[in-house]
Amino acid sequence: MMRCTVNRIPSRSPNDTAAMEKAILEGIIVPQDVVAVLGKTEGNGCVNDFTRGYAVLALKQFFGEYRKESTSTISYVMSGGTEGILSPHFTVISRKGAYNQVGQRQDQKSLAIGVAKTRDFLPEEIGRLAQVDEVAAAVQRAIAEAGIESSAEVHFVQIKCPLLTSEGVHDALSRSQTTVTEDTYKSMGYSRGASALGAAVALGEVERAGLQDTDICNSWHLFSRVASTSAGSELAYCEVIVFGNSDFAESPYFIDHAVMKDSIDAPALKRLLDVHADAEMVQVMAKADADPTGFIRGHRHTMLDDSDINHTRHARAVVGGVLASVCGDPMIYVSGGAEHQGPAGGGPVAVVFKRRD
Repeated sequence: MMRCTVNRIPSRSPNDTAAMEKAILEGIIVPQDVVAVLGKTEGNGCVNDFTRGYAVLALKQFFGEYRKESTSTISYVMSGGTEGILSPHFTVISRKGAYNQVGQRQDQKSLAIGVAKTRDFLPEEIGRLAQVDEVAAAVQRAIAEAGIESSAEVHFVQIKCPLLTSEGVHDALSRSQTTVTEDTYKSMGYSRGASALGAAVALGEVERAGLQDTDICNSWHLFSRVASTSAGSELAYCEVIVFGNSDFAESPYFIDHAVMKDSIDAPALKRLLDVHADAEMVQVMAKADADPTGFIRGHRHTMLDDSDINHTRHARAVVGGVLASVCGDPMIYVSGGAEHQGPAGGGPVAVVFKRRD
């Protein structure tokens, strides 16, 4: 029987594993059971944010001391940027046992986790349909691994995706290929958008037939209600982590989600907490975005016009503050840039809960 757990670990720097080691020594985390680590690091969250890769390197070295098998079996997803009150931390996701389709069903559904990876992408594939298709297939593999039988039971799909660097752009040009953009920062949005649409296709939220390259970061009516994507230069492929509920899993943990209509939609999270008031909140995971129209509830915002601070950084600070004010905890996972992740200007918000004894 699959048994999944989620633990939050504070970090004093991207390479700080002291609290992680303490949790292992206390038996809270079993290194051999860890399948993914979702982190927030205090970099700028942009193309040159090396805190993400630094954290992954530190974590790989750390778990390598405990695990005899390759630590490449762990999915590392680092999201840079802890603007405002967001507190740097790691969310450690563990899974003991595996889904068995002939196993005994439980009386209630519990948290089920599936992980998958795509192949490496060529620079000219990033932000285009090739990425959509590869991500869709990976999401479907992760769902199957988790034993989640219905798309309705998928509540959060976290994807770490690559971006374009100047080197990658020149590589494509040297082979007479074009890239979706030559602006490396803009490539982050295209990659996030293509990955989100891949999740949407896998879950039946968007029809693959008729979908075109030009829909990516243009057709905002196409989106996933559960996808959360984050781009970085530290990888050339996509890491996929699917969070859902299954009656083939057994633990006190479960997950639920809502969709924020805009960056100040605090009631979306409040409703989740109210519905599950008899359970303990373990972690909040959300997307943040600057509304591409330049307006929020009829009023103009300037996040997209600021040449000093990228709009994704503004959005993380805003949504982090809004959600922390509701749940009373700044150590939550908020990722910026929500292209095709929830309605334009909004984004999904999910909560992992733990049933009380």
